[in-house]
Amino acid sequence: MTRLFQIVVLTLFLATTSNVGAQNSSPVRVRGTVLSIEGTDLAVKSRTGEDVRIRLAEGWSAGGVVPAKLTDIKPGTFVGIASTPQPGGPSRAIEVLIFPEAMRGTGEGHYPWDLQPESTMTNATVASDVQSVDGRALTLSYKAGEQKIIVGPETPIVTFAPAEKSDIQPGAAVFVPTQRQSDGTLQATRVLVGKGIVPPM
Repeated sequence: MTRLFQIVVLTLFLATTSNVGAQNSSPVRVRGTVLSIEGTDLAVKSRTGEDVRIRLAEGWSAGGVVPAKLTDIKPGTFVGIASTPQPGGPSRAIEVLIFPEAMRGTGEGHYPWDLQPESTMTNATVASDVQSVDGRALTLSYKAGEQKIIVGPETPIVTFAPAEKSDIQPGAAVFVPTQRQSDGTLQATRVLVGKGIVPPM
C-alpha cells in the first residue's frame, strides 16, 4: 500500500466513522446504487428506495471496498465491527471491516451506528478469538473497555482497496459519508464503491 493511498484511506474512514459533524452540518451516511454522476452531482438510489442527490466537493476521492476472509482475522488484528445486541448473550456482527495496519487506531471505541436499528460500531483490536457453536467469538479491546461479538459464517467481511473516480458509475454499489449543509443539501468529499461486494458498512 502506497503512502498516498494510506493517507486517502485514513481520511476516508475517519469521516465515515465520525460521530461529530461540522458546526453547521450533520453527518448522513448514504447507502445504495449510483443512478448517475454528472460533474460534481451524484445521484444515488438509497437502500430505502429514495433518490438521494449529493454534491461532490472539489477534490473528492474514491475508495474501494473488497471481500476479505474470516481467516484474515487473528488476535492483534484491528477491526471495525457493526453489530446488534442479542438476548442473553454477546452481540452478533452485521459486518466486519479489517483495517490495513497503517490505519490501526482509527475511530477506536464503541458507539451507535445506523446500519440497523440498535446497531453499534466497535473499532478495536482483537484480543482473543474462540470458536463457538454460533461462529467465531471475538473479544475486542479498546481504550475504554472491551466487547464480545459473535461473527457468524454469513457475516460479510471486507477491507479497503484502491479505486478510481471512473469506478463511480451507474449501477455501482456505494457507501457515501456526507454532511448535511445549512441549506439542506448533502455534500461528500469521498465515495466508497464496492468491488465484487456491496459495501456492508
